[in-house]
Amino acid sequence: MKKQIITAVIVIGVIFLLALPKLGWLKSAEEKTAPAGASAGGSVLLVEGMVIKTERLDNKLVITGSVLPNEALEIKSEVSGKVSSINFKEGGTVKKGDILVRINDEETRAQLQKQKYNRKLNEDNEFRQRKLLEKDAISQEEYDNALNRLNTTIADVQVLEAQLAKTEIEAPFSGMIGLRYVSEGAYISPQTVIATLYSISPAKIEFAVPGRYSTQVGNGKKINFSIENDTTTYQGEVYAIEPRIDPNTRTLKIRALADNRQGVLLPGQFVKVELILQSIDQAILVPTEAVIPEQEGKKVFIVKNGKATEVQVETGIRTDRELEVLKGLSPGDTLLTTGILQLKPGMAVKITQMN
Repeated sequence: MKKQIITAVIVIGVIFLLALPKLGWLKSAEEKTAPAGASAGGSVLLVEGMVIKTERLDNKLVITGSVLPNEALEIKSEVSGKVSSINFKEGGTVKKGDILVRINDEETRAQLQKQKYNRKLNEDNEFRQRKLLEKDAISQEEYDNALNRLNTTIADVQVLEAQLAKTEIEAPFSGMIGLRYVSEGAYISPQTVIATLYSISPAKIEFAVPGRYSTQVGNGKKINFSIENDTTTYQGEVYAIEPRIDPNTRTLKIRALADNRQGVLLPGQFVKVELILQSIDQAILVPTEAVIPEQEGKKVFIVKNGKATEVQVETGIRTDRELEVLKGLSPGDTLLTTGILQLKPGMAVKITQMN
Protein backbone atom coordinates (compact mmCIF):
# COMPACT_ATOMS: atom_id res chain seq x y z
CA MET A 1 0.00 0.00 0.00
CA LYS A 2 2.79 2.45 0.87
CA LYS A 3 4.55 1.71 -2.36
CA GLN A 4 1.37 2.42 -4.33
CA ILE A 5 0.85 5.75 -2.56
CA ILE A 6 4.46 6.80 -3.16
CA THR A 7 4.19 5.76 -6.79
CA ALA A 8 0.99 7.77 -7.20
CA VAL A 9 2.57 10.90 -5.65
CA ILE A 10 5.59 10.59 -7.92
CA VAL A 11 3.39 10.22 -11.03
CA ILE A 12 1.29 13.29 -10.07
CA GLY A 13 4.47 15.30 -9.45
CA VAL A 14 5.94 14.35 -12.83
CA ILE A 15 2.67 15.26 -14.59
CA PHE A 16 2.61 18.67 -12.83
CA LEU A 17 6.24 19.39 -13.77
CA LEU A 18 5.56 18.46 -17.38
CA ALA A 19 2.49 20.74 -17.48
CA LEU A 20 4.31 23.88 -16.21
CA PRO A 21 6.09 24.75 -19.51
CA LYS A 22 2.86 24.37 -21.46
CA LEU A 23 0.99 26.67 -19.10
CA GLY A 24 3.72 29.30 -19.46
CA TRP A 25 3.62 29.04 -23.28
CA LEU A 26 -0.15 29.55 -23.34
CA LYS A 27 0.16 32.64 -21.19
CA SER A 28 2.87 33.98 -23.48
CA ALA A 29 0.70 33.34 -26.54
CA GLU A 30 -2.23 35.14 -24.95
CA GLU A 31 -0.02 38.15 -24.26
CA LYS A 32 1.21 38.12 -27.87
CA THR A 33 -2.31 38.04 -29.30
CA ALA A 34 -3.66 40.77 -27.01
CA PRO A 35 -4.51 44.01 -28.89
CA ALA A 36 -1.76 46.62 -29.01
CA GLY A 37 -2.50 49.46 -26.63
CA ALA A 38 -4.74 47.29 -24.45
CA SER A 39 -4.48 47.54 -20.69
CA ALA A 40 -3.01 44.75 -18.54
CA GLY A 41 -6.43 43.18 -18.22
CA GLY A 42 -6.74 43.06 -22.05
CA SER A 43 -10.32 44.45 -21.99
CA VAL A 44 -9.77 48.19 -22.66
CA LEU A 45 -8.02 49.68 -25.73
CA LEU A 46 -5.93 52.79 -25.12
CA VAL A 47 -6.54 55.38 -27.88
CA GLU A 48 -6.35 59.07 -28.71
CA GLY A 49 -9.28 61.22 -29.75
CA MET A 50 -10.58 64.67 -30.59
CA VAL A 51 -13.77 66.61 -29.96
CA ILE A 52 -15.60 67.49 -33.18
CA LYS A 53 -16.09 71.21 -33.80
CA THR A 54 -16.86 73.38 -36.80
CA GLU A 55 -14.34 75.66 -38.44
CA ARG A 56 -13.80 77.68 -41.62
CA LEU A 57 -12.72 75.64 -44.64
CA ASP A 58 -11.09 77.24 -47.66
CA ASN A 59 -11.05 74.94 -50.65
CA LYS A 60 -7.75 76.03 -52.19
CA LEU A 61 -5.97 75.24 -55.41
CA VAL A 62 -2.17 75.60 -55.23
CA ILE A 63 -0.39 76.42 -58.48
CA THR A 64 2.67 78.29 -59.69
CA GLY A 65 2.65 81.55 -61.60
CA SER A 66 4.76 84.58 -62.39
CA VAL A 67 4.81 88.33 -61.78
CA LEU A 68 4.09 90.63 -64.71
CA PRO A 69 4.37 94.43 -64.81
CA ASN A 70 1.15 96.39 -64.96
CA GLU A 71 2.51 98.02 -68.12
CA ALA A 72 5.78 97.53 -70.03
CA LEU A 73 7.07 99.29 -73.14
CA GLU A 74 10.29 99.25 -75.12
CA ILE A 75 11.28 102.86 -75.79
CA LYS A 76 12.00 103.35 -79.50
CA SER A 77 12.11 106.30 -81.85
CA GLU A 78 9.64 106.67 -84.71
CA VAL A 79 12.30 108.36 -86.85
CA SER A 80 15.97 107.79 -87.56
CA GLY A 81 18.48 110.35 -86.36
CA LYS A 82 21.21 111.27 -83.90
CA VAL A 83 20.38 111.31 -80.17
CA SER A 84 20.83 114.89 -78.99
CA SER A 85 19.85 114.36 -75.33
CA ILE A 86 18.78 111.63 -72.89
CA ASN A 87 16.66 113.00 -70.06
CA PHE A 88 16.28 110.02 -67.72
CA LYS A 89 18.41 108.01 -65.33
CA GLU A 90 18.69 104.26 -65.47
CA GLY A 91 16.55 102.73 -62.75
CA GLY A 92 14.87 106.07 -62.10
CA THR A 93 11.21 107.04 -62.14
CA VAL A 94 9.45 109.18 -64.73
CA LYS A 95 6.00 110.70 -65.05
CA LYS A 96 3.58 110.47 -67.93
CA GLY A 97 4.42 113.14 -70.53
CA ASP A 98 8.08 113.56 -69.51
CA ILE A 99 10.47 114.00 -72.47
CA LEU A 100 12.78 111.00 -72.28
CA VAL A 101 14.88 111.37 -75.44
CA ARG A 102 15.39 114.08 -78.05
CA ILE A 103 16.52 113.38 -81.62
CA ASN A 104 18.41 116.01 -83.61
CA ASP A 105 15.70 118.11 -85.30
CA GLU A 106 17.57 121.06 -86.81
CA GLU A 107 16.81 120.14 -90.42
CA THR A 108 13.13 119.52 -89.71
CA ARG A 109 12.80 122.84 -87.90
CA ALA A 110 14.39 124.67 -90.83
CA GLN A 111 11.99 123.05 -93.29
CA LEU A 112 9.09 123.89 -91.00
CA GLN A 113 10.13 127.54 -90.82
CA LYS A 114 10.36 127.68 -94.61
CA GLN A 115 6.87 126.28 -95.02
CA LYS A 116 5.48 128.72 -92.48
CA TYR A 117 6.84 131.59 -94.62
CA ASN A 118 5.22 130.03 -97.68
CA ARG A 119 1.97 129.67 -95.78
CA LYS A 120 1.98 133.38 -94.89
CA LEU A 121 2.69 134.29 -98.52
CA ASN A 122 -0.06 132.02 -99.82
CA GLU A 123 -2.53 133.31 -97.23
CA ASP A 124 -1.96 136.88 -98.43
CA ASN A 125 -2.21 135.80 -102.08
CA GLU A 126 -5.45 133.89 -101.44
CA PHE A 127 -6.91 136.98 -99.73
CA ARG A 128 -6.12 139.21 -102.70
CA GLN A 129 -7.42 136.68 -105.20
CA ARG A 130 -10.65 136.33 -103.26
CA LYS A 131 -11.23 140.09 -103.30
CA LEU A 132 -10.59 140.18 -107.05
CA LEU A 133 -12.98 137.28 -107.59
CA GLU A 134 -15.70 139.16 -105.72
CA LYS A 135 -15.26 141.98 -108.24
CA ASP A 136 -15.18 139.56 -111.18
CA ALA A 137 -11.64 140.73 -111.91
CA ILE A 138 -10.30 137.16 -112.15
CA SER A 139 -11.72 133.80 -113.05
CA GLN A 140 -12.85 131.16 -110.59
CA GLU A 141 -10.02 128.94 -111.77
CA GLU A 142 -7.38 131.52 -110.85
CA TYR A 143 -8.81 131.81 -107.37
CA ASP A 144 -9.01 128.02 -106.97
CA ASN A 145 -5.31 127.74 -107.85
CA ALA A 146 -4.40 130.29 -105.17
CA LEU A 147 -6.56 128.47 -102.60
CA ASN A 148 -5.00 125.14 -103.51
CA ARG A 149 -1.49 126.53 -103.01
CA LEU A 150 -2.52 127.76 -99.56
CA ASN A 151 -4.08 124.46 -98.53
CA THR A 152 -1.05 122.54 -99.79
CA THR A 153 1.27 124.72 -97.77
CA ILE A 154 -0.88 124.30 -94.65
CA ALA A 155 -0.71 120.49 -95.10
CA ASP A 156 3.08 120.66 -95.52
CA VAL A 157 3.36 122.61 -92.28
CA GLN A 158 1.24 119.99 -90.47
CA VAL A 159 3.42 117.16 -91.82
CA LEU A 160 6.61 118.85 -90.64
CA GLU A 161 5.07 119.59 -87.22
CA ALA A 162 4.19 115.89 -86.90
CA GLN A 163 7.73 114.92 -87.89
CA LEU A 164 9.12 117.41 -85.38
CA ALA A 165 6.95 115.90 -82.64
CA LYS A 166 8.45 112.47 -83.38
CA THR A 167 11.93 113.77 -82.51
CA GLU A 168 10.80 113.98 -78.87
CA ILE A 169 10.01 110.67 -77.13
CA GLU A 170 7.53 111.14 -74.28
CA ALA A 171 6.73 108.72 -71.46
CA PRO A 172 3.27 107.26 -72.25
CA PHE A 173 2.71 106.39 -68.57
CA SER A 174 4.40 106.87 -65.22
CA GLY A 175 6.84 104.19 -64.12
CA MET A 176 10.44 103.08 -63.78
CA ILE A 177 13.09 103.11 -66.48
CA GLY A 178 15.28 100.07 -66.91
CA LEU A 179 18.80 99.97 -68.30
CA ARG A 180 19.51 102.07 -71.40
CA TYR A 181 21.32 100.77 -74.46
CA VAL A 182 22.28 103.95 -76.34
CA SER A 183 24.30 107.06 -75.53
CA GLU A 184 24.01 110.69 -76.54
CA GLY A 185 25.35 111.18 -80.06
CA ALA A 186 24.42 107.68 -81.19
CA TYR A 187 22.55 107.29 -84.45
CA ILE A 188 19.36 105.29 -83.95
CA SER A 189 16.60 103.89 -86.12
CA PRO A 190 13.00 102.85 -85.35
CA GLN A 191 14.33 99.34 -84.61
CA THR A 192 16.74 100.54 -81.90
CA VAL A 193 15.69 99.77 -78.30
CA ILE A 194 16.73 102.72 -76.14
CA ALA A 195 15.45 101.34 -72.79
CA THR A 196 12.32 99.75 -71.29
CA LEU A 197 9.70 101.55 -69.25
CA TYR A 198 7.86 99.58 -66.56
CA SER A 199 4.84 100.30 -64.41
CA ILE A 200 5.00 97.78 -61.55
CA SER A 201 2.34 99.07 -59.16
CA PRO A 202 -0.01 97.37 -59.10
CA ALA A 203 1.66 94.14 -60.22
CA LYS A 204 -0.05 91.48 -62.29
CA ILE A 205 0.06 87.83 -61.18
CA GLU A 206 -0.42 85.40 -64.05
CA PHE A 207 -1.15 81.70 -63.54
CA ALA A 208 -3.13 78.87 -65.08
CA VAL A 209 -5.59 76.41 -63.53
CA PRO A 210 -6.83 73.07 -64.90
CA GLY A 211 -9.79 73.55 -67.20
CA ARG A 212 -12.11 71.54 -64.94
CA TYR A 213 -12.10 74.43 -62.46
CA SER A 214 -13.26 76.96 -65.05
CA THR A 215 -16.74 77.23 -63.50
CA GLN A 216 -15.30 77.89 -60.04
CA VAL A 217 -13.21 80.94 -60.87
CA GLY A 218 -14.30 84.43 -61.79
CA ASN A 219 -13.41 88.07 -61.46
CA GLY A 220 -13.16 89.15 -57.83
CA LYS A 221 -11.79 85.83 -56.55
CA LYS A 222 -9.12 86.32 -53.89
CA ILE A 223 -5.67 84.76 -54.09
CA ASN A 224 -2.80 84.41 -51.64
CA PHE A 225 0.71 84.05 -52.98
CA SER A 226 4.34 84.07 -51.96
CA ILE A 227 7.55 84.72 -53.86
CA GLU A 228 10.83 82.84 -53.82
CA ASN A 229 12.95 83.13 -50.67
CA ASP A 230 10.26 85.16 -48.88
CA THR A 231 7.90 83.85 -46.22
CA THR A 232 5.57 86.84 -46.54
CA THR A 233 2.08 86.08 -47.82
CA TYR A 234 0.74 88.59 -50.34
CA GLN A 235 -2.84 89.01 -51.51
CA GLY A 236 -4.39 89.71 -54.88
CA GLU A 237 -7.68 89.70 -56.72
CA VAL A 238 -8.57 88.11 -60.05
CA TYR A 239 -9.46 90.76 -62.65
CA ALA A 240 -9.19 88.97 -66.01
CA ILE A 241 -9.69 85.44 -67.35
CA GLU A 242 -8.76 84.17 -70.80
CA PRO A 243 -12.06 83.29 -72.55
CA ARG A 244 -10.74 79.95 -73.80
CA ILE A 245 -9.01 76.84 -72.49
CA ASP A 246 -5.60 76.17 -74.00
CA PRO A 247 -6.07 73.08 -76.21
CA ASN A 248 -2.48 71.95 -75.64
CA THR A 249 -2.23 72.23 -71.84
CA ARG A 250 -5.99 72.08 -71.07
CA THR A 251 -5.54 74.97 -68.67
CA LEU A 252 -7.25 78.32 -68.21
CA LYS A 253 -5.04 81.42 -67.98
CA ILE A 254 -5.89 83.90 -65.23
CA ARG A 255 -4.50 87.26 -64.11
CA ALA A 256 -4.82 88.97 -60.75
CA LEU A 257 -3.79 92.39 -59.47
CA ALA A 258 -1.71 92.84 -56.32
CA ASP A 259 -0.62 96.00 -54.54
CA ASN A 260 3.08 96.68 -55.10
CA ARG A 261 3.66 100.17 -53.76
CA GLN A 262 6.76 98.92 -51.95
CA GLY A 263 8.23 97.58 -55.18
CA VAL A 264 8.88 94.11 -53.73
CA LEU A 265 7.25 92.24 -56.61
CA LEU A 266 9.49 92.31 -59.68
CA PRO A 267 8.45 91.25 -63.18
CA GLY A 268 9.60 87.72 -63.96
CA GLN A 269 9.51 86.40 -60.37
CA PHE A 270 8.00 82.96 -59.80
CA VAL A 271 5.14 82.85 -57.30
CA LYS A 272 3.26 80.11 -55.47
CA VAL A 273 -0.43 80.91 -55.74
CA GLU A 274 -3.28 79.71 -53.53
CA LEU A 275 -6.59 80.27 -55.29
CA ILE A 276 -9.58 80.01 -52.94
CA LEU A 277 -12.26 78.21 -54.94
CA GLN A 278 -14.83 77.95 -52.16
CA SER A 279 -15.16 78.99 -48.50
CA ILE A 280 -17.30 77.09 -45.98
CA ASP A 281 -17.81 78.76 -42.59
CA GLN A 282 -19.25 75.82 -40.58
CA ALA A 283 -17.29 72.81 -41.83
CA ILE A 284 -16.47 69.64 -39.89
CA LEU A 285 -12.91 68.51 -40.56
CA VAL A 286 -11.36 65.25 -39.36
CA PRO A 287 -7.88 63.74 -39.84
CA THR A 288 -7.69 61.69 -43.03
CA GLU A 289 -6.32 58.68 -41.15
CA ALA A 290 -9.43 58.56 -38.92
CA VAL A 291 -11.68 57.73 -41.88
CA ILE A 292 -11.95 54.06 -42.88
CA PRO A 293 -12.95 53.35 -46.50
CA GLU A 294 -15.37 50.49 -47.07
CA GLN A 295 -17.08 48.97 -50.07
CA GLU A 296 -20.36 50.62 -49.09
CA GLY A 297 -18.81 53.97 -48.22
CA LYS A 298 -16.74 55.36 -45.34
CA LYS A 299 -16.92 55.13 -41.58
CA VAL A 300 -15.35 56.49 -38.39
CA PHE A 301 -15.39 55.50 -34.74
CA ILE A 302 -16.65 57.75 -31.95
CA VAL A 303 -16.90 57.16 -28.20
CA LYS A 304 -20.22 56.67 -26.45
CA ASN A 305 -20.37 55.60 -22.81
CA GLY A 306 -16.74 54.47 -22.92
CA LYS A 307 -17.25 52.20 -25.90
CA ALA A 308 -16.34 52.50 -29.60
CA THR A 309 -19.31 53.19 -31.86
CA GLU A 310 -19.18 52.85 -35.64
CA VAL A 311 -20.64 55.73 -37.66
CA GLN A 312 -21.17 55.87 -41.42
CA VAL A 313 -20.14 59.25 -42.90
CA GLU A 314 -20.33 61.17 -46.15
CA THR A 315 -17.25 63.18 -47.05
CA GLY A 316 -16.59 66.23 -49.18
CA ILE A 317 -13.48 68.32 -49.76
CA ARG A 318 -10.08 66.75 -49.06
CA THR A 319 -7.15 68.91 -47.98
CA ASP A 320 -3.53 67.89 -47.39
CA ARG A 321 -4.25 66.41 -43.96
CA GLU A 322 -7.98 66.60 -43.36
CA LEU A 323 -11.27 65.49 -44.84
CA GLU A 324 -14.57 67.34 -44.70
CA VAL A 325 -17.46 65.34 -43.23
CA LEU A 326 -20.83 66.27 -44.68
CA LYS A 327 -23.04 63.80 -42.79
CA GLY A 328 -22.65 61.44 -39.84
CA LEU A 329 -20.87 63.61 -37.27
CA SER A 330 -22.06 66.47 -35.11
CA PRO A 331 -20.18 69.10 -33.08
CA GLY A 332 -19.37 67.70 -29.65
CA ASP A 333 -18.85 64.08 -30.80
CA THR A 334 -15.59 62.49 -29.64
CA LEU A 335 -13.79 61.02 -32.62
CA LEU A 336 -11.16 58.27 -32.19
CA THR A 337 -7.98 59.05 -34.12
CA THR A 338 -5.67 56.13 -33.25
CA GLY A 339 -6.02 52.35 -33.07
CA ILE A 340 -8.43 52.54 -35.98
CA LEU A 341 -7.63 49.09 -37.42
CA GLN A 342 -8.05 47.41 -34.01
CA LEU A 343 -11.36 48.99 -33.12
CA LYS A 344 -14.59 47.01 -33.21
CA PRO A 345 -18.12 48.19 -32.44
CA GLY A 346 -18.81 47.94 -28.69
CA MET A 347 -15.14 47.63 -27.71
CA ALA A 348 -14.24 49.37 -24.45
CA VAL A 349 -11.78 52.21 -24.99
CA LYS A 350 -9.88 54.66 -22.86
CA ILE A 351 -8.77 57.99 -24.29
CA THR A 352 -5.25 58.80 -23.17
CA GLN A 353 -4.88 62.09 -25.11
CA MET A 354 -7.24 64.59 -26.73
CA ASN A 355 -5.80 66.14 -29.88
